Amino acid sequence: MRLISLDEYRKKRNFPATPEPAGDQQISDPARLRFVVHRHQATHLHYDFRLEMDGVLKSWAVPKGVPDEPKIKRLAVETEDHPLDYISFEGIIPEGNYGAGTVEIWDRGEYRLEERSGKKIVFELSGQRLTGRYALIHTQGKNWIIMKMTV
Repeated sequence: MRLISLDEYRKKRNFPATPEPAGDQQISDPARLRFVVHRHQATHLHYDFRLEMDGVLKSWAVPKGVPDEPKIKRLAVETEDHPLDYISFEGIIPEGNYGAGTVEIWDRGEYRLEERSGKKIVFELSGQRLTGRYALIHTQGKNWIIMKMTV
């Protein structure tokens, strides 16, 4: 895991030109861990999976979407940490800006963390669409695999 920092997030954005939050809200409730999945129609449609951890949203781009069935493994590419107030963000990022395109909340809810190491994160999602136990497994570099686990 990287050190907690929003520097990379902020360097990539021109806040006067994008509706994305700058990241003023940095207080989280460790008793209520949240997640969000954004449907992001940028250059290519993908889904951004975000877990509230360490005062930020740890984020992964999932090109084919988070699986809702066990035994399906999907690539999840780790991206920069996002601020907590991004959890409720929806909007259009204008052309010429990083991540230009439409961002919609596809799912959201709470999760329970079961295990976390540098190579593996296991958690249970309680969302509107996604429910059950999931794992993120680090493979190499920024690449991870996300999969729904059997009960």
